[in-house]
Amino acid sequence: MIENKNPLWADRLNVRERCTYVGGDMFATVRDADVYTMKMILHDWNDEECVQILRNLARAAPSGCRLFVVEHIIPGPDTPHFAKLFDIHMMCWGTGRERTAAEYAALMEAAGWRYKQARYPRMGLMGAVEGPV
Repeated sequence: MIENKNPLWADRLNVRERCTYVGGDMFATVRDADVYTMKMILHDWNDEECVQILRNLARAAPSGCRLFVVEHIIPGPDTPHFAKLFDIHMMCWGTGRERTAAEYAALMEAAGWRYKQARYPRMGLMGAVEGPV
């Protein structure tokens, strides 16, 4: 899973002493961490599978841990956005889909996380849904 360390960011960002990459099976168990970042992971899975993944994280998470779900977050119906096109792509090949911030919040809360906020960079197509355990 993490055999090729060259594309990993810790060394390039000079945070190697604060960052650990750990291989594993997110459907089984995960290790505890201060922060979990899941980038373009949950959109691959249906709601039940997402809750299972997020629940495994919540079980392992120590008090004060935070979760960041980084995805193409679908905005309201009147807002054109790439995420809507990408959602159609997701429907063509698997059980996953793109979701709204409210849908990610519901998944997080069903798994034991508390939704805090969604953050959007000024430039970019993705957003991050944040929640503490």
